[in-house]
Amino acid sequence: MNKTILLTATVSGFLAVALGAFGAHGLKNIAPAELISIFKLGVEYQFYHTFALLALGICSQWINTKQIVWSAWCFVIGMVFFSGSLYLYALTGVKWVGPITPIGGTFLLIGWLLFAYSVSRLQTSQTK
Repeated sequence: MNKTILLTATVSGFLAVALGAFGAHGLKNIAPAELISIFKLGVEYQFYHTFALLALGICSQWINTKQIVWSAWCFVIGMVFFSGSLYLYALTGVKWVGPITPIGGTFLLIGWLLFAYSVSRLQTSQTK
């Protein structure tokens, strides 16, 4: 197992819970429903990719490739850019962060492709 990836996942999970609670309780008095919905989308994607990091960290005991580490990095960068830009937009309303979101989404997609590539390279005897 990859301890660094697993620790990163735990921190991300903690932050996702904290941000989700803030979005559910703290934002309702200061932001319109549309911005709260955008904030919640950021939390959802952070959670999805927190679970993906957990899977990477655990799978690294069977799949020992550089692509696993690169996939983890892509997930982290993607969460920062994708979810982070949604959080920033929801909290400030500034529209210049809009173009950052698809950059984050691209990193998330690349992370999944690297994960798939790593799995596809497993030998048949390793998958039984």
